[in-house]
Amino acid sequence: MLLAIDVGNTQTVFGLFEGSSLDAQFRVGTNRSHTADELAVILRSLIDLGKLEGIVMCTSVPRLAREYELFADRWAGVDLLALGPGVSTGVPIRYDDPREVGPDRIANAVAARELHGTPSVVVDFGTSTNFDVISAAGEFAGGVLAPGVEVSMDALFERAARLPRVPFEAPERSALQSGLVYGFAGQVDAIVDLIREELGAPGAPVIATGGLAELIAPHSRTITAIDQELTLQGLRLVWQRNQP
Repeated sequence: MLLAIDVGNTQTVFGLFEGSSLDAQFRVGTNRSHTADELAVILRSLIDLGKLEGIVMCTSVPRLAREYELFADRWAGVDLLALGPGVSTGVPIRYDDPREVGPDRIANAVAARELHGTPSVVVDFGTSTNFDVISAAGEFAGGVLAPGVEVSMDALFERAARLPRVPFEAPERSALQSGLVYGFAGQVDAIVDLIREELGAPGAPVIATGGLAELIAPHSRTITAIDQELTLQGLRLVWQRNQP
């Protein structure tokens, strides 16, 4: 079995693959101070390490990369492939400095091209809201980064002492929830409209992924699909491409 790991700034997602099928998915909070041994305690409670054949990972937290490498060597006894410079993805990166592109964004582009076609746009609702563009030629053509939903709301609650915190859910009568959901849906639509115009592809599919995708996507007129497996599937495809 293949273990795919997407280490984000806020949450870490683990996916367990049997072939191309994602058999299990787990989401935990990212702790930047975790050691390899602590990671082993977490993962042994979720999966059978003895059945692993390999690990593929992307991380937005460089400090944890070494700990996962130690975990793979010491506890799992398998090879770990970390998506980054020098790893073959099959997706040309049309960016001034490709090393500046987050590996999770590359994984998303790989999966979007393979599973949803080109040209296409990925909207990843994470710590930041990432808009990643895949050209008609299947190239990563850059994108747009905006503050994430939770980051924006946390900043609002911190600076406005009289505003109560509200749960991240569909609005009923709450002005804050309406601003949260409809405001971010409107932001998505405005940015996607500009991207589609620049691509010359008004019907390009727009794939939403990330923790709050299912909250925002139903209120967006441009999002055409929700794919919560997107990053993990991209990692799986990169792993397969780099096997002998």
